[in-house]
Amino acid sequence: MQRILDVYERASGQVINKDKSSNFFSPTIRGEMRDALLIPTEARSERYLGLPVSVGRSRKRAFEYIKQKIWARIQGWQGKEILVKAVAQAIPTYAMSCFDLTKGLCDDLSMMIGRWWWSHQDKEKIHWLSWEKLTRSKKKGGLGFWDLHLFNMAMLARQAWRILTNPDSLCARVLKAKYFPNLGLLPCTAREGISYTWRSILKGIDLLKEGIIWRIGNGRSVNIWSDPWIPRNITRKPITPRGASLLSRVEDLINPITGDWDEQLVKDTFWKEDAQAILNIPTRTEDEDWPAWHYDQKGLFSVKSAYKVAVERRDRCMKSDASGSGLKNYKENDFKWNKIWELGVQNKTKMFLWRVAHNSLPVKRNIEKRGVQLDTVCPVCKRFDEDCGHIFFKCKEATECWRRMNLEQERVALEACPSGLETVQQILNMVEEVQLKVVILMWR
Repeated sequence: MQRILDVYERASGQVINKDKSSNFFSPTIRGEMRDALLIPTEARSERYLGLPVSVGRSRKRAFEYIKQKIWARIQGWQGKEILVKAVAQAIPTYAMSCFDLTKGLCDDLSMMIGRWWWSHQDKEKIHWLSWEKLTRSKKKGGLGFWDLHLFNMAMLARQAWRILTNPDSLCARVLKAKYFPNLGLLPCTAREGISYTWRSILKGIDLLKEGIIWRIGNGRSVNIWSDPWIPRNITRKPITPRGASLLSRVEDLINPITGDWDEQLVKDTFWKEDAQAILNIPTRTEDEDWPAWHYDQKGLFSVKSAYKVAVERRDRCMKSDASGSGLKNYKENDFKWNKIWELGVQNKTKMFLWRVAHNSLPVKRNIEKRGVQLDTVCPVCKRFDEDCGHIFFKCKEATECWRRMNLEQERVALEACPSGLETVQQILNMVEEVQLKVVILMWR
């Protein structure tokens, strides 16, 4: 280490100030060796280039500064949607590109942002919708906020992709020499004694496997049965069972003379669906096999695409676990949510209509459903319970407004809608001029 510092000083002409420097050693290093560098400060609790030098056992403590930074930035802002997307979610991005922040910490950050999102003038309010719904894309009924844990995995998958596609880079060579000298990257698994940085990248590899596909060159490095190489189904592997087949590498399926597929061998080995998909793959026997990203036409990896894959995997798991709420979910999924955001009105008016569709407005009946004890009678007419249908279409003051705007026919049609979702659907089906009048009237 001292020799490296000496070489640096001679090469750069700069002398290192050891009083302003810091370092840290493994606990197994003897004291006299630590003292040899004459650097008095240990840097275990410090950060370098914005990242913790050493994560240690308490990951929550190591990344606590991210929570503090987000909370400090979101105080006092008014444009909440813009702030969440442009600032609050951007702060942990740098750390996420190197470390697994853990699902627990990501949930804490999401909860903190969610509390702020639903709050008003520093007062905590009811969370009208789950954070999971807010993280759905706008075309699926959400607001497009990130699921921070899944975004973290997508960022780590990018690091794994760089190691896979740039094996000659210094970072890839160092990691390979230390953690997988006799293996490829994708088969790597966690073991004792590895650094937290490498353990984090392994989490990214799990997501990378969801979208990786091998493009066939000479076929020598791709296993027919275990590697993803057929551009068709989710696994991108053959659905044909191997049985007693002795074929192992994709090159075994290629005619060595012509460089094309051995069509008869392929048809004899695989079921019809597999065989057709394989024969449609172009071969380039003069090239090596190379990895590509299945969800991009050019085969290029992107965090955006990987995040989408992670969200779809999460949604598949949620669908398999869900039962009994099928009709409501079907209506929400079938609804054209984009039409709300395409309206020619202010963003806060669109947000209002979105909340109507989700039945998440703070009317008395909705508040009562969330366990708050209160008088639910409408404070205007003092006759009926205050719900969305009443305050917009049935209360005597509301009906008078509709009448004066010459929208009585529209009011009657909307009053008959059984849910907020169908109310908004009815509004979106109106001609544009009437539609805007109705939306502004309800908003005001």
